[in-house]
Amino acid sequence: MIERAVGSVTVLGAVRGLVADGERVRARLETVRPNAVGLAVSEDELKGLREYFVDAATEPVVPLAPTEAAEIRALAHYGDVGVPNPSVLAAIRWADSTKSPVSPLDPSDDEYSTMFARSIGYLELVRRTLRERSAGKRPPAAADADAFSLAWSRMIEPGAGSRRLRAQRDAVVAEGVERMRARFSSVAVVVDRERFDGLVELLADGPSLVRTAPDVGGEASR
Repeated sequence: MIERAVGSVTVLGAVRGLVADGERVRARLETVRPNAVGLAVSEDELKGLREYFVDAATEPVVPLAPTEAAEIRALAHYGDVGVPNPSVLAAIRWADSTKSPVSPLDPSDDEYSTMFARSIGYLELVRRTLRERSAGKRPPAAADADAFSLAWSRMIEPGAGSRRLRAQRDAVVAEGVERMRARFSSVAVVVDRERFDGLVELLADGPSLVRTAPDVGGEASR
């Protein structure tokens, strides 16, 4: 896990799926004790996590897409793994235990679908599909889980369209964080490790940041 304070906001970049980072997230939240917690998940994702995992008596089996399953298998070389993301579950449970509000910050499924369609052209979509298959068969070698998460992201998300999509998604999260910062004296935000650097950079720009429209940057890459 990696951490950075940007004014009153503490950003925690946790490796998706790594149980140890879930434990680290909870420990840091207990130390920092923010007034509110922001999560880089959509509103629907947060509702599902609460209904089926946080508040449920028993946890259901989680179906994974082939790429997700391949990522978890490869990540298991670096430590115990879990789904859904242990870091997000840990943050929700800590917030609930302290009666701290939780805000979902990611775009909705519909918004993300629009961003994806406008950012990823046909050829890049083909490249992404081939990269995902290749990563499943030959995952990137890395020294630790942190390096693996970054290498995995670079491997399966090639091209300008993918970078544009990531930037648009992170801009939505940054806007949400700014709204939280205006309401609460201290905020903690939990994001996947590969999104940490981009989000910190946006937050460092301060409240003057402007949301990027889904079609900024021209047509989807071909």
